[in-house]
Amino acid sequence: MPAELNFAPAPLDREAPVYVAGHRGLAGSAIWRKLEAEGFSRLVRRTSAELDLKDRAAVFEFFEQEKPEYVFLAAAKVGGILANNTYPADFLSENLQIQVNVMDAAVRFGVRRLLFLGSSCIYPKFAAQPISESALLQGDLEPTNDAYAIAKIAGILNVQAVRRQHGLPWISAMPTNLYGPGDNFSRLGSHVLPAMIRRYEEARLDGVESVTNWGTGSPRREFLHVDDLASALLHLMENYDGAQHVNVGTGTDVTIKELAEAIAATVGYEGTSEWDASKPDGTPQKLLDVSKLNGTGWFPTINLEQGLKSTVEWFREHAEDFRQ
Repeated sequence: MPAELNFAPAPLDREAPVYVAGHRGLAGSAIWRKLEAEGFSRLVRRTSAELDLKDRAAVFEFFEQEKPEYVFLAAAKVGGILANNTYPADFLSENLQIQVNVMDAAVRFGVRRLLFLGSSCIYPKFAAQPISESALLQGDLEPTNDAYAIAKIAGILNVQAVRRQHGLPWISAMPTNLYGPGDNFSRLGSHVLPAMIRRYEEARLDGVESVTNWGTGSPRREFLHVDDLASALLHLMENYDGAQHVNVGTGTDVTIKELAEAIAATVGYEGTSEWDASKPDGTPQKLLDVSKLNGTGWFPTINLEQGLKSTVEWFREHAEDFRQ
């Protein structure tokens, strides 16, 4: 029988070794910034070139050497709809390997607390809105990214299995759509918010009088700044324990048209916005129920206006990196 789960809400030890897996990604880099700001003095990181998390032997050797007490598992193979739909076997296999290797090594070498970061794509395509944690496995997934979603669902179940078998108070968190400094602004791989920032900023610079966006602009989407995500994850590590994963979001959404207007205003674009209704809108709404998270005492502090401003500033500082 496993030992009893041993968790009491308390600040994490700022002098304990903390491993942030995926520290160069959008979420991982925000987690790293938050931990540095909070005074954690023994942060541990490895680039994918330094440590391939698909290499089981290398992962176990790393954990044996570093012996982290806390782990934020934000590493993953990620991509847009096209990549997920074209290479589903790769997304399933690589994400499963990363998750299993890290969690098995974490069990072997005594990691006290681990947070597994998933994605809101784990929920059924037609889940009732707002989407509660209980909607998991209650319907069919979106077929274009079902392989990635299944890998993330397996991660949640892995955390639950470790809790049952080994008595370790590990947890999982599922964020909504993320944005912020470090986002992907590439032409082919970006999601709607960074894609719009680039589109409107380039239209402003080029003096283009009109910008055309896909769809009608009517779908509603929820957006969470990555610095708020990092704040929420540290809060959960210090205040939450439970087998059920926790949604992380704002609990509010905007239409894509409202988002476009806000981005145009933020970058200073004075032209008009057009909508190509022949292009697909996608799911009408995707909003998370965050009452469980709010019940732990955490609420977002960065509104969309503030978040867009910081993201546009970051994009402008790094615009040369996205010329391709």
